[in-house]
Amino acid sequence: MRLDRNMTQNNPDLDKAYALHTPDDNRALYADWAESYDADFAARMAYRLPALVAAAYRGGGPVLDVGAGTGLLGQALAARGVGPVDGLDISPQMLAKARAKGVYRDLMLADVTTALELPFAAYRGVVSSGTFTHGHVGPAAIRALLAVAAPGAQFALSVNKVVYAAEGFAAMLSELAGRIDDVEIDEEPIYADAPDPAHRSDMALIVRFTRI
Repeated sequence: MRLDRNMTQNNPDLDKAYALHTPDDNRALYADWAESYDADFAARMAYRLPALVAAAYRGGGPVLDVGAGTGLLGQALAARGVGPVDGLDISPQMLAKARAKGVYRDLMLADVTTALELPFAAYRGVVSSGTFTHGHVGPAAIRALLAVAAPGAQFALSVNKVVYAAEGFAAMLSELAGRIDDVEIDEEPIYADAPDPAHRSDMALIVRFTRI
């Protein structure tokens, strides 16, 4: 779907994304959205989260990009000299777009809300942009991600501000005390200059911590 860039209008695909409920809903939406995601969403909406998460990440590689999508966060990490980066996503169509960018060591089709078939303590860092949000992934996934992170691994995860408050992310981080340390949270606008008035003021929390 091509949108007129000269018009101030809403983004129907984003509204659909926020209304998802199940993994199958996610697969169906992103199968259709993959082709136009970078140009008609990320570029048109001045989507800042991948760059913000990459800037917030304070570790080295190997890094796991959770919900890699079309590879925007992988690109941002590569531009900063961080690697190697592996990515996982629920959508094969989105992963195909990420693969074409040539910045990932490996890309895996996986649902982060289920058990991950990844080596124990394989990563020195875990990052995610736009995955912990409405209709996508909740705080329980953080526990599973700790299992694939080596001691001392650095995390940088974006969490939609509304979702953070509504779905218990603060409680999960408190529950993980003793397994994580150095928790820092910064609030940032998701979009730099979005033409969609319904989402222009959307905010995210960039959550950073260290796996003990």
